[in-house]
Amino acid sequence: MMTFVKKNKFLVLSIILLIIITIIDINLTYTALENSGNQILSMLMIVPPIFVLIGLFDVWIPRQTIISLMGEGSKARGMILAFVLGAFSAGPTLIAFPLAMLMLKKGAKYSNVIFFLMVWSSLKLPIVFYQITTLGMKFSLIINITMLLVFIVSSLWVDKLFTKDEKDQFLEQANQYSK
Repeated sequence: MMTFVKKNKFLVLSIILLIIITIIDINLTYTALENSGNQILSMLMIVPPIFVLIGLFDVWIPRQTIISLMGEGSKARGMILAFVLGAFSAGPTLIAFPLAMLMLKKGAKYSNVIFFLMVWSSLKLPIVFYQITTLGMKFSLIINITMLLVFIVSSLWVDKLFTKDEKDQFLEQANQYSK
C-alpha cells in the first residue's frame, strides 16, 4: 500500500483534496470532476494521433537521414529544418518532447533539438498569427524576431555549455525512456 502511495503521490493528494472539497461544497466537486473529465477527453483526442505520427517518424525516417539533415555537420540547414518542424507543428509543447527525444536518438545535433523545442513552444504559426491580429504587425515582428535571435543564440550556447559526456548522458536517458 505504501509503495502505491509513494509512486502515486499526486493522485493520492488529489483524491484527498477532492474528499475535502466534497465535504465543504459538493457542487465544487462536480465542477472539478467535470473539468477533469473534459481535460482527459481533450488529451485523448490529441495525444494518440500524435504518438502514432511519432511512431511513423521513428519507423519511416532512417537514422542516417536525420544525421545528414540535422546532425553535427548540418550547420544552418539543421537549424532551418528545426525551425520549420517547430513552426508548422500542432499540439501542446508536451507533444514536442517525445519527438525531441526521438530526434536525439536518431542523431540530431543537440542545439537543433533545443531550437526545435523553443520554436515549438513560442513561434508556432497559429501563435504568430494570433499575435499579429491582437498586437499588430510591427510589435509582433519585433517580438518574434527577437525571440528567434534569442533562440538561435541560446540553443548554440547550450550546445557549447554541455560537455560530450553530459550530452551522452542525455541520450542514454532518452534511450531508457523509450524502452
